[in-house]
Amino acid sequence: MLIVGTRGDVQPFVAIGQRLQEHGHRVRLATHSNFKEFVLTAGLEFFPLGGDPKVLAGYMVKNKGFLPSGPSEIPIQRSQIKEIIFSLYPACKDPDPETNIEFNADAIIANPPAYGHTHVAEALNIPLHIFFTMPWTPTSEFPHPLSRVKQPVGYRVNMINDFRKKRLRLRPVTYLRGPYMSPPNLPYGYIWSPHLVPKPKDWGPKIDVVGFCFLDLASSYEPPESLVKWLKKDEKQKPIYIGFGSLPVQKPEKMTEIIVKALEITHQRGIINKGWGGLGNLETPKEFVYSLDNCPHDWLFPQCSAVVHHGGAGTTAAGLKAACPTTVVPFFGDQPFWGERVHARGVGPAPIPVDEFSLEKLVSAIHFMLDPKVKKSAEELARAMENEDGVTGAVRAFYKHFPQRNLTSDCQPLPNKSSTRKSSALSMRRCFGCS
Repeated sequence: MLIVGTRGDVQPFVAIGQRLQEHGHRVRLATHSNFKEFVLTAGLEFFPLGGDPKVLAGYMVKNKGFLPSGPSEIPIQRSQIKEIIFSLYPACKDPDPETNIEFNADAIIANPPAYGHTHVAEALNIPLHIFFTMPWTPTSEFPHPLSRVKQPVGYRVNMINDFRKKRLRLRPVTYLRGPYMSPPNLPYGYIWSPHLVPKPKDWGPKIDVVGFCFLDLASSYEPPESLVKWLKKDEKQKPIYIGFGSLPVQKPEKMTEIIVKALEITHQRGIINKGWGGLGNLETPKEFVYSLDNCPHDWLFPQCSAVVHHGGAGTTAAGLKAACPTTVVPFFGDQPFWGERVHARGVGPAPIPVDEFSLEKLVSAIHFMLDPKVKKSAEELARAMENEDGVTGAVRAFYKHFPQRNLTSDCQPLPNKSSTRKSSALSMRRCFGCS
């Protein structure tokens, strides 16, 4: 698995990887070093990819997309992308960096920001399946989420060709397909609920909408005693969650001031997630505000009346699953898309772009979310999503597009979901008929 992005991008693939491992496959999840402990704790093999998600997220927030806002930003962008691209091939071929156990991939699962995935699969002559948490395939039913983001393709062609020639020993390509950068016949799996965004009618059989992929973190989480006591102080009034996860906030003190004032005006309690943005640092503590470090959303959101966040696909999914009315404050990328989907479904107000974040708009959004009709809509959507199993859907899609074939006597059929967990040392070759 070649996965580039923030924690929210990586987490669904941890869940998918665990399920594949239960089926007897050996699974290596290659992602940024920031998430090494997270991956290893989940029981998967880890391999470091280049690029720093904090640097990438900071760049995207500052520049509102892929294009650098000034000359000083160009080296940052190019070095990050180059580090990612040139780390992909070793992730599929090199021994484990700590145990030195050999590894040779028989298939690749990747997300689109791992820009060189197609070229690595070509060099290794192995199947590739793209999974993503946002729409990447063009459709006539809605604009591509990145259609508003300018994306320079020219220099990426040069970087990809440098990678193809020097590392993969492949012929150069003459162009990349706009923002998609993948052959049109690749199978794609989209990790969201069809109750939120149905599969477009012009997407063919190579494309699946598998459902949200949730990872159970709540069952093993032990909350701080101070949080438990604070929640119990007023069990009749659930708090509103406000946080922006892995995204850097330009003026955290000012944003914290707005959040606290909005909670005070609306007579609400609030949990502020500090995240990477440094929110929630109060000069004077407030009884109605709790500042929180990391906490699993699947534990926290059911304790909340509503949520305000950046609109990452994973955070959006967790809030909707918990039947929380949602306000999205998008920073960049696909986040405006998810804010618009939430609003269209009637479970939240129109998104508030981070540059337009204000006391007046946040107060209005809180009043919108507290409307009983909005809560009812959120509960209806949560019930519709209740029986979805995106992890099973993703694994089934993977098997569907790469069925067993040419089985020999030493290859056994894959166990079904109910099978007990077996050794993870078995190779992906089982899935591909020892081809």
